[in-house]
Amino acid sequence: MKRSAVAVTAVALLLPLAGCGGDAEAGDASTVTVTVGYQSKTINTVTAGTLLRSLGYFEKQLNALGDGVTYKVDWQDYATGAPITAQMTAGKIDIGSMGDFPLLINAARGKQLGRPTRLVSVTGYNLRGGLNTIVTAPDSKLASLKDLRGRKVSTSIGSAADGTLVRALQRAGIDPDKGIEKLNQQPAVGASALSAGSTDALSQFVAWPGLLAFQGKAKALYDGAELNLPTFHGVTAREDFAKKRPAVLEAFLKAQSQATDYLHDHPVTAAEKVAKATALPAEVVYLYNGAHGIATFDPAIKPKLVSALKKDVSILKSAKLTGDVDVDSFVDDRYVRKALGPDYAERLASAPAPAASEVWAKGASETRAFKTPAELLAYVAKHKDGIRAAYVPDATTGTPWFADRAVWVADGEELLPFVTPATAKAYAAGHAGARIVTYDTALERAS
Repeated sequence: MKRSAVAVTAVALLLPLAGCGGDAEAGDASTVTVTVGYQSKTINTVTAGTLLRSLGYFEKQLNALGDGVTYKVDWQDYATGAPITAQMTAGKIDIGSMGDFPLLINAARGKQLGRPTRLVSVTGYNLRGGLNTIVTAPDSKLASLKDLRGRKVSTSIGSAADGTLVRALQRAGIDPDKGIEKLNQQPAVGASALSAGSTDALSQFVAWPGLLAFQGKAKALYDGAELNLPTFHGVTAREDFAKKRPAVLEAFLKAQSQATDYLHDHPVTAAEKVAKATALPAEVVYLYNGAHGIATFDPAIKPKLVSALKKDVSILKSAKLTGDVDVDSFVDDRYVRKALGPDYAERLASAPAPAASEVWAKGASETRAFKTPAELLAYVAKHKDGIRAAYVPDATTGTPWFADRAVWVADGEELLPFVTPATAKAYAAGHAGARIVTYDTALERAS
């Protein structure tokens, strides 16, 4: 990461705040507008954004308050967390959702500008870090992280995906500041750059890596779950808004909990709803948000996630995007505890769904799970024309991936899927007789 690029990013985050003021909560005594900032295409925030909006649960909760106030909700959609933070610290957004690294910047900017914010709930998380992936072009000769030395890599500086890139490079023995040429780009711009050949790799957050892989425009180079460090998205609220309208914030968190339950109970339908609202393929949405998807949705603020957030501070400090961040004072679970009541303890203790292989058949309203990837392959081989999507968990990290985009290893009678070539090669090298095979060969062996 070049110092100039970091400096420009830091300044850019602050510029929109100059001269701003006012309050997002608008209206007279009997009418109040609540402004919610969300990222429709960052689909691990859907229970606080896209899905929640489509279900209308927040509006229903507000109508049920019975306090004589007419509430209106202004939903504002953004591509990343940075502009949401700018609007929140300018008093223009009341509640926002974003990833863990942007949340820390949110906390730092709020304190710096006298508009403190608080982390009030979690949306989607992955305890190993699988929400972020580094991808390359389909025909790229790059096979591992070490091949990135001296190459151009696109990412969004200050994002969770940038954090994954920095940590991954460090583990590979590459200086993340000097060892690569980092391009600070919005996700869509980076995706276009990868397709055009103007960057060698792209490190991004959900849903871009899965989307590009599904479209045949990229292949995975590094699975963020290899870091084995939690990553998550969460909901932040302005402290002054929370204190003035605690019932409204609690109504939002109750609605978020309802949307979470809906996603758990109707994962395929929820994927279709999000797809319709975002123009993303439903198959990609399900990869992340499905019954056994990469993300786990739960509004509880788990200690493991708070601990991970504290470890993220040093990455942002090294990039000169923040100074010290008091994570303990930023995290405030009082509102979500009150909103969820007795259910909060149960949610706090809940664990992600176990890894599973799934097939989404054409026209089906539910997916079909299989005990092993080989069983899934046998089914797919017999129903090739009837498969909408097939998902398999990486044999080492558990990260779900599209079966036809996975790297397959034949180890005796076993057929094992991997997200990246590097992990597949590492497994094969450590198991005598194991070898990498094509997807078609894996299908033939399973049938």
